[in-house]
Amino acid sequence: MAYLIDADVFIQAKDRHYGFDFCPAFWDWMLAANADGRVFSVEQVGDELAGHDDALKSWAADRDERFFLRSSTQIIARLGEVSAWVTGQTYEESAISIFMEAADYFLIAHALAGGHSVVTHEVAAATVRKVKIPNVCIGLGVRCINPFVMLRSERARFVLPGRSAPASPTPL
Repeated sequence: MAYLIDADVFIQAKDRHYGFDFCPAFWDWMLAANADGRVFSVEQVGDELAGHDDALKSWAADRDERFFLRSSTQIIARLGEVSAWVTGQTYEESAISIFMEAADYFLIAHALAGGHSVVTHEVAAATVRKVKIPNVCIGLGVRCINPFVMLRSERARFVLPGRSAPASPTPL
């Protein structure tokens, strides 16, 4: 099982928790986990990140289809399942339209097709005005977690050279 990362994880990591300037180890870990076949995103997320005019745009531009997965015929087939679930709910028409044009739609289809977990900061909410990733994942039986759960599950460590990490508790 691999993890598929939502755009908000990259954006919040850059802006808050793991800025390129003070926590490059996070970004190195992402690349190493990708090389090991555990962490990916989708090309539509890469396109969203390209819309930012900052270091994240540059970082994303340096990644290729090994990191930002492209849609295959198998993924396209799963888009129909995602669409059917979303349109079968009580979301406002504008919310559905926005969702179908966003990377979230493809992210969930990729997860559904590959049996992957979606990683996002979004939380499920009972709203008809916005289609939330966790709501769709719950409806389709796709595992959806926040990035901190992923990092703990993967036992990621961002430790300064010459320092030892505290003993870690049993993983989740």
